[in-house]
Amino acid sequence: MYQALPCDPKKARAAPIPNSASIPNSASVASTSVLVLSASSRLSRPSSRYRNLIAYWILGLCNNYGYVVMLSAAYGILHKDETKTEIEGNRHCNELSTGAVLLADIVPSLFIKFVSPFFPLFIHTRLAAVVMLNVSGFLLVAYAEQLWVALSGVVCMSLASGLGEVSLLAYTAFFKDKAVITMWSSGTGGAGVLGSVSFLVLSEVLMLSSRDTLLVMNVAPFLMAVAFWVILVRPRLDSSDDEETPVTAQKEKAVIVKVHDDVPTQATNASFLDKLRDVPPLLKFIVPLTFVYFFEYFINQGLFELIHYNDQESWPLQYKVFQSVYQVGVFLSRSSGSFFHIEKIWILSVLQGVNVIYFMTEAIYGYSSSMYVVAALVLWEGLLGGAAYVNTYFCISKQIAPEKREFSMAMSSVGDAVGISAAGFVAMPVHNALCRLPSPML
Repeated sequence: MYQALPCDPKKARAAPIPNSASIPNSASVASTSVLVLSASSRLSRPSSRYRNLIAYWILGLCNNYGYVVMLSAAYGILHKDETKTEIEGNRHCNELSTGAVLLADIVPSLFIKFVSPFFPLFIHTRLAAVVMLNVSGFLLVAYAEQLWVALSGVVCMSLASGLGEVSLLAYTAFFKDKAVITMWSSGTGGAGVLGSVSFLVLSEVLMLSSRDTLLVMNVAPFLMAVAFWVILVRPRLDSSDDEETPVTAQKEKAVIVKVHDDVPTQATNASFLDKLRDVPPLLKFIVPLTFVYFFEYFINQGLFELIHYNDQESWPLQYKVFQSVYQVGVFLSRSSGSFFHIEKIWILSVLQGVNVIYFMTEAIYGYSSSMYVVAALVLWEGLLGGAAYVNTYFCISKQIAPEKREFSMAMSSVGDAVGISAAGFVAMPVHNALCRLPSPML
């Protein structure tokens, strides 16, 4: 099971070092020690540190960029359907809420996040698949003439985002500098801002067609490949997972991992059942994150579209503005990991639940009468969601034993995916019910 590590560095350094006499193969362990020290020295160089921080920021940005673009383009994607809109109860509504696009954008990601932590990391193979799926997603949506083709592209983008997140979060376990977690988180927040704003600028300011806009955005998977294979100084992991390696030697290497810089030196070789038993202790991280994202995306995909204050023609633009403001809030809070930390994530869940009450009543009654008031609360909503994300993974990196971090970082990423998926399912019937109500503008 999981073991909480002492936060005091002096206590951490006081951990006992195994006596070489108790190690069956001292030559193997000595070799491992040299490998650990060599990799640690290489990664601790100032130039390597900056390269890793830059690389992880770009990786976070590019990994979530396509996902955000699909949500920003959700309103237009639904219009690929011939029965795109209808007026019910004097409201202007899509026949399908943008929650339909949300489901196509998150359910495949949820599946991959549940499954992939139980398989070997194989980071190079996974990243290659992420890049190819991203390119396929952009191309399918760009050239789609029918709704089902466009949604297929969204599914590809979802698989890419989920596989990239679960793999690269797991990979942070092998870096001593935990600032890579903050940079990853900040990059994913930056994807929200850049994705929504770039879509808004390219489509509304530069007046590019939806097809050309999406084709231009293929630069993101290219940059992702450059960040991982060119910029990032990847740790040299011990490949001693050979079947001939004695079990006792493997256990001793786990001890050495703890002593040397609190960083694992090889990918986990735990069995499926061992990993399954390690899931329950992670619920204290997963459950609060799930509720934060359930409330957050229920608002974004079920209620945003129903809050209007201007003429009918400006509603699509207003929807994009709300998405952009929300992403600014996410970016600011996801970038805050180096400045302050929140351990009680459940408080953020409660505050996000309060936001649901406001946005629900606002969609029904429209009592604020100003999109600026709504935009301010949209910003607050994004701040809560981003703070929950970065602080969850920071707590895992500090509280979970080194040999468990790879699996823990990967498995905990299902929290946001479960919440977002549930929000998509709930958002559609609620959206349809609200569409039947009289418009507060009348």
